[in-house]
Order: sequence, then C-alpha cells, then structure tokens
Amino acid sequence: MSALQPKSVTFDIGGGRMVTIETGKMARQADGAVTVRQGDCILLATVVANKEPKDGQSFFPLSVDYQEKFGSAGRIPGSFFKREARLNDYEILTSRLIDRALRPLFPEDYLCDVQVLVSLISSDSEVMPDSLACLAASAALAVSDIPIQEIISEVRIARIDGKMIVNPTRTELAASDMEFIIAATDRNIMMVEGESSECQEEDLIKAIELAHDAVKVQVKAQEDLRDLVGSKTKRDYTKPYRNEELNEKITGFAKDKMYAISAAASAKHDRSDAFDALKKEVKEFLGEELADADKALVGHYFGELQYNVVRDMILNERKRLDGRGTEDIRQLDMETDILPTPHGSALFTRGETQSLTTVTLGTPLDELLVESAHKSDYTKFILHYNFPPFSTGEVKMMRGVGRREVGHGNLAMRSLRKMMPGSEYPYTVRVVSDILESNGSSSMATVCAGSLALMDAGVPLRKHVSGVAMGLIKKDDKFAILTDILGDEDHLGDMDFKVTGTRDGICGVQMDIKVDGLSMDIMRAALAQARNGRLHILDAMHNCMSQAREDVKPHAPRMVKLIIDKEYIGAVIGPGGKVIQEIQRETGATINIEEVANAGEVSIFSKEKAGLDKAVAWINGLVAVPVVGETYEGTVKSIKEFGAFVEFLPKKEGLLHISEISWKRLETMDGIFKEGDKVKVKLLDVDPRTGKFKLSRKVLMPKPEAQPKP
Repeated sequence: MSALQPKSVTFDIGGGRMVTIETGKMARQADGAVTVRQGDCILLATVVANKEPKDGQSFFPLSVDYQEKFGSAGRIPGSFFKREARLNDYEILTSRLIDRALRPLFPEDYLCDVQVLVSLISSDSEVMPDSLACLAASAALAVSDIPIQEIISEVRIARIDGKMIVNPTRTELAASDMEFIIAATDRNIMMVEGESSECQEEDLIKAIELAHDAVKVQVKAQEDLRDLVGSKTKRDYTKPYRNEELNEKITGFAKDKMYAISAAASAKHDRSDAFDALKKEVKEFLGEELADADKALVGHYFGELQYNVVRDMILNERKRLDGRGTEDIRQLDMETDILPTPHGSALFTRGETQSLTTVTLGTPLDELLVESAHKSDYTKFILHYNFPPFSTGEVKMMRGVGRREVGHGNLAMRSLRKMMPGSEYPYTVRVVSDILESNGSSSMATVCAGSLALMDAGVPLRKHVSGVAMGLIKKDDKFAILTDILGDEDHLGDMDFKVTGTRDGICGVQMDIKVDGLSMDIMRAALAQARNGRLHILDAMHNCMSQAREDVKPHAPRMVKLIIDKEYIGAVIGPGGKVIQEIQRETGATINIEEVANAGEVSIFSKEKAGLDKAVAWINGLVAVPVVGETYEGTVKSIKEFGAFVEFLPKKEGLLHISEISWKRLETMDGIFKEGDKVKVKLLDVDPRTGKFKLSRKVLMPKPEAQPKP
C-alpha cells in the first residue's frame, strides 16, 4: 500500500468524458505539481518560482516548456541519439499557447523567475493533449504558493457536421471545418487561436461563448482541488523599488513634449529618435544627483508616460501615431515574379512592413516528416518564416529560429493551407517568408505575400488569402478599434488580434486579450472592422494578380501522374529497384510510386520536357498489355540468321522472322538491319503456350502486284 496520499477532483467535459486532476503523488518538491488525466492521456505539470528576483530585474521572466515523452506512446525517438532533444514545432506551439494564457495571471510587479514544465507521460490515441496542457499548468499554479491573481483554463472547440464540440477526439477533429483553442478565466476571455474553412464572424463569436462555458467548469474544478489540498497562503515577494515623486517630476517635464512627438505623424525611426532625444532631455533635467536606484527608474516611468499619453491621444482625438484614422490601412505595394530562379516569388509591402516570399515546388521525396509521440506523419505543404534583426534596424546574434518565428509562421501556414489544392496535387510546396522590414504584423504580410507567390508559382490556390492585424484600446467606457496596427500600437493596446481569410470567410485567428470585461459587442465590432480591412487588402492583391498562373514556370519541375494496375508496381520498380533507377538515370526524371487503394500512383517529375516524355513512355510501355493487331515502334535488339528480335515495348521482345521483313524473299539477314535500328512492326500473334510474340514488318508495306506469267 502506498504511503502517498494524493488529492484529486474529477469532472465531465461533456458526453461522459471524465477528466481527473490529481496532486500530492508526483514531483512533490516542486512548488506546485499536478497530473491531468483523460482516458489514457496523462500530463504532468510542475511549476517552480525563485523566492527573490535577480538584481536589476526589470521584466517578468516566465519560461514555459511543453514536451511529449516518446515513451508515453511506447515509441523510441527516431533521432541518432534515441532520446528527446530540442522541442519540435508542435511542442513549441503548445508551449506558446500556455505561455500566452498564463503570463497575464501574475502581478505586474512580480519579477521572480518562474518555470512551468508540462510533460506528456502517457498517450491516448484519441485524446489531444494540447487541449489539456494549459489546464495542467494552471492547476499546478493553483495548488502552489506562487502569487497568481486568477485561475484559467484552455479548451479546443471544433465544429463537426454543424455541431460545436469541446475537446473533440483526433478522429472527430479530422472532419472539422472550424478549430479554435480558447483560454479564459471564469470571467474573461484571454486568448483565441485557430483556423477554419471560411467561417463567418458570428460563428467565431458562438465558438468563443461555448468554449467559455466549458472553461468555467474547469476553473471550478481547480478551485475545488485547491480547497481540498488546503488553501496555501500566497507567498510574499519583494516588490521593485518605486519613487512616485520622481514619476511626478518626469510627467510634469515631459508630458506635453511627449504628446507633441506622438501627434507629429512621423515615421517609425523619426519618432523613435525623437523619443530617445526626449529621454535624454529628461535625464539632463533630473541632473546627476539622482541615486542609482532612481536612475534605473527613469526608463520605467518614461515608458509608462509614453503608454498613457499615446493611449489618451488615440481615445480622445482618434489620432494615431502615423496620422491615420482608426480604420485606415497603410500604403500597399506588391509585386510578383520579381526573382528569376525561384518557382514563385512576391514582394509585399504595407507601410514599413515588408515580406519577400518565395515558393519552391518539390517532389513527394521532399515531404516534411512531422514526428510526435503519437505518430510520425508527412506533410506536403511547408511554410517557414524568418525575422532577421536588420528588419527593425537592430544588431542581434543569429541563433537559429526562435519561438516567435515558429508561431508567426504557423499562423500563416494554417491560413494559406485552407486554400491549397487537395491531396491529389502532386507537388510538395515550400513557402519561405523573409521579413525585410517590420513595423506591425509581419505575419499578416507573410500571408499576403505567400498567397501572391503561390499563384505566381502556378499553384492552383482556390482563392486569395489576406490578413490584417487589429488593435484595441479601452479605458472606462471609451474604446478605439485600430486597423493595421503599428508595432508601438501593439505594445500599448489592450487586445491585439490577427484575422486572415478570403472574401467569403475567416481562415485563421490569433488573438491576445489584455483587458478585463471585454464585451462580445466590442469583439463583434472589432471582427467587422477586421473584415473590412481584409477585403481592402484583397482588392489590392487581386489587382496585382487575380488568379494563379495556368502552368508552372519553365524552370520549375514538370509533373505527370499515372495510375497503373497494382500488379505492375513490381515491374516498374524492378528487382532491388533496378528498373526505376535505370529510368531515372536515363531520363533525368524523379519518379515516386505509392500504392493507393487497388492501384499504383506513379508521379513523374522532370525539369526537361524531353526527359519527362521519355520516362512516361517508358513506364507506359512497362505496364502496357501487348495487343494483337496493334502497330508499334520497335528497336532491333539482336540479329539471327532466321530474323531479328525486336523490342516493341519495354522489356517485351518479339521475333521478326526473315519471311516477315519484306514481301521480297530474303536469302540472308546480311545488311538488312543493325542493332539499334528503329523499325515499325505489327503484332501478329502471341503463342498461348510460350507467350512468345510474332511480329511482322511486311504487312505494313504495300504488297507488290503479281507479275503476269510469260
């Protein structure tokens, strides 16, 4: 009998599906630790926080890592070292979902390091663990003494056959046309992210409302567990030093000057230079007599003043930092086919944000392996997003792809994927967005540039997809919804959300809400304004390129797909791959064969049309059934005294007897043919016993008229 005495609560997430949260059994030295179980899916979440902040700490250092243990599904990792390594993209995206929901829970003056670790330790083939991960993280915080202001949870909601389902199974999710992850407290929505097949704005509102009802049940379960364990007093923590007298001095000196800079409708770098100059003036005004602790506070109070001045200007005067109205979109410039070698390219510029995007068409051999604890799968659509430091005029170390890049690229990928052709499209497609300038929503520029570049590459995208980043500033009863936000407006706003879609509906959403008590009416207004912005950008995109090219570019790989009988797959591949390797070597084509249903799907790729045609003819010959009476273009393979053996189909030879070469009687084969000669023959017969082929050339020649006897 175990000496451990865990505490647990169980609740129903709908349809009799029970979820259990348990604490006190595992990882007891962590400040908080729980397991969350649904079916055979079990997550372990731990949270630990330092007791004191680091010296000089000026921001909240929260780190969140979600990892799936391969042993949870009875699998061994496929890497060389056979152990879990760096987080894959799916784990990074799940970590971001947790992080974005948890971060607002902590007091603004709490600056101690906090580490949240969530691990999948047992996998269920039908339960999606990412929809339980934030519940686990929040529950670990709830039973700890780490100071948090509220309890949250997160659910996935999907629409399947017109019905909204909370936390659907993997099988159900595969049939959905809407899928959103929604995080919330029992009072407020915190985050929304997901994709849909052109859903309407009201569909999204309904999904959020239903998801919030489900979250309230999960928050109540966490409260019950906390009470069952025995409510821990939240720990005291060292609050950062503040000096209100210094704040008043800075405000009195700089407020009007700050407003003048904010209202000047200047470009990003001009505005930034002006703020830097003002900050220098503030330091000179305060003098050198300031204590070291107060010197460190100047930047903090200067930032707070900037935050309040800009927000008040926008709310009271409906004036933005660059002079636009709240619904105005910056200048749009776009071009396609700007690079000679990529298979597709586009340059999309919106104000001071610019994306250079390329498209590469590859074969099925280029598919991306996506590995998780549950399974390994391949995808034929890949999108990579790069954010180099020069895009914001900065110098930074290049240390590989960051989490932000993974998250922004994923939003663009999910949005564009909705309009990609189906599984019958043979190409593997890679889209790469390099951000050359950034001042507000480079991810939305990636969506627009990606849509244009795909059409430039000849990918039959069903419709253009555009995206727009929105902001919200709310104070008391006043609020302002901002279309196409700047980087500064993103920082100072109460909600930033990105909406992508076509003319007919929404394809992707990413939304972070920082304000309490946001009404659904405000959200409806924000989504309606986002739709107007999206349509404005779509109009410009259609003017640039209204539809996909009818064909791929001359230097892009050509493709032909053949469907052959299943019994001929072996003949095309050959023993040990000998035949298919020979075809590829002789034609320069790349050939991929997959067994589908009761047939073989042969995809043939080549940059040269001649090579493609040769490979197609070769394979058609291998799978062709010789038909008696048909005429074939053959090749003389060998010459005997009684005739010649002619290959009339690949790997199929027949005898062209000396008597069938010409109407004229031939006494010898000397000088008639040489090996390699092309000859047109007709298949006369197939021996039913031996399968040997009988060919004739003379029947294709005019028969000479009979000479009268003397």
